[in-house]
Order: sequence, then structure tokens, then C-alpha cells
Amino acid sequence: MSANGTLLCAENRRPKMISSLLCLLALACWPVYGQIQQTPGKTILAVGAHAGDMEVTAGALLAAQSRAGDRIVLLHLTLGEGGNPRLSTEQYAKQKRQEAGAAAEAIRAEVIFGPYKDGELPNNEEARRYVAGIIRRIKPAYVLTHWKSGLHRDHIATHAIVTDAVLLASLPNAPQGETPHRGVRSVWFTENWEDKENFNPYICVDVSKGVDDWEKGATQYEFIRGGISKFPYLEYYKALFKVRGAESGVDLAECFDVESWRKKQIYRSLP
Repeated sequence: MSANGTLLCAENRRPKMISSLLCLLALACWPVYGQIQQTPGKTILAVGAHAGDMEVTAGALLAAQSRAGDRIVLLHLTLGEGGNPRLSTEQYAKQKRQEAGAAAEAIRAEVIFGPYKDGELPNNEEARRYVAGIIRRIKPAYVLTHWKSGLHRDHIATHAIVTDAVLLASLPNAPQGETPHRGVRSVWFTENWEDKENFNPYICVDVSKGVDDWEKGATQYEFIRGGISKFPYLEYYKALFKVRGAESGVDLAECFDVESWRKKQIYRSLP
């Protein structure tokens, strides 16, 4: 059992003492039930390709952590302004910005709007340095973002940008006025119906205390309420909370994946 309550497959550093049986038992416990390490007042940064992405996929966790005293910051790299066939991009951008502000207020989060256009998010050095600068400025303990495989090119680009930016933000060659930030404990990837390929619900968190605020925040968006897309966003994610909760032995849960190299912890003995 790790410091954050997550059971992971572990190796013992003592020579010839690695137990394959213990590893198999740990793997049999999938999905893993855990929680963000409770340090009051820490900052959590959620980076989405479009306004609404992080609120719907991670909003229950963010709302629960906000209630626990954490600082929550949402970074929308684009507004997702191309997603309404009945409105121009300018009209929908204005609507999405207002919706994003109301959603952030509902879950008690701060919100930052990126400079990029929907569908045209550049997977390049400039975008990485932009996100790294925000990481250095707000100094998050945890970063949440998209999984690496998905249906939308902006989601895939965001994953690559953010994971690289976390490293970039920690390096000593920061621009003048910025100080490196090496305090990101982990990067978690959200469960999105568009990003299901090879996603493993590896860490599941009890979000029962945040679901009401999540629904209030998510439904600030017209696309979540059902006014644009035929996909039943609200019903899908409410059902997913119940399914992941049942799998995790709690009422309602939200699940995340991590990079494969994080799926191991090493102990000198059983804790």
C-alpha cells in the first residue's frame, strides 16, 4: 500500500527476494482504489484540450478536493469553439467562455484560457513552453490531463504537450522571472469516452462528496445538457461513476490511468 493509499505491484530490493506471487496478487486487484495524498492547500492543475473536457471527466474529483481545501486550476488550451454547428466559431467561443467561468465557479476552481484554436492545437515546442510556464507559476502537486489515445487530435496533442511540459517546467533553464517547479507528484489521465483505446482505470478515487458539485458545474455547458450533441454526456458519466464505484467498493468513483512506468513501487519490506 503506497503513501496515497494505492496498492501497486512492488519489488523488494533485497537480492533474490522478489516475490512473483505478491505481484500477481497485486495485479489481481485491478482496478486500484486510491486517493490523492491529503496535504491541505495543495494545488491541482487540470489541463484540457477544450473547455468542458476536464470538468466532465475529472470534475467530481476536483470538486471533492476543493471541498477538502485544495486549490483547483483549470487550463483550457482551446475553447472548443468549433463544436456547435448552429453557431459561428466566434459566437460559440463567447458562449463557451461564459460556460467555463460558471462551471469553474460551481466547483470552486480558477480558470485559465489558452491562446489556441479548436482543432488546431499545435503539438510543438511553443505550446510546451506555454504550459510549462503555467506549471512554474501555479506550482501544482498533481496534474490531470487527457489519455494518450483518442478520437480527437487535440486530446492527443494535449497529452503530449502536458507530459513534456511537466518535465520542462522542472528544468533549471527557466526564462527570466520563472523558477523551476519540481513538485509535481504525479500526472493522472482522465477517463473520456472519446479516449478509450488502451485506457486502464488504474487509480479509482471515491468522489461521492464531489458529484453534486460536478453535476452543477458540468451542466453549465450546453453540450453536456444535450443541446448540441446526441451523445448523452450527463447520463454516461453518472453511470460511469456508479460502475467504477461498484468495482472499487465505494458508492461513486472516478478513475484515472498513469504512465506504465509509474505502475510499480519498490519496498525494502512489506509495509
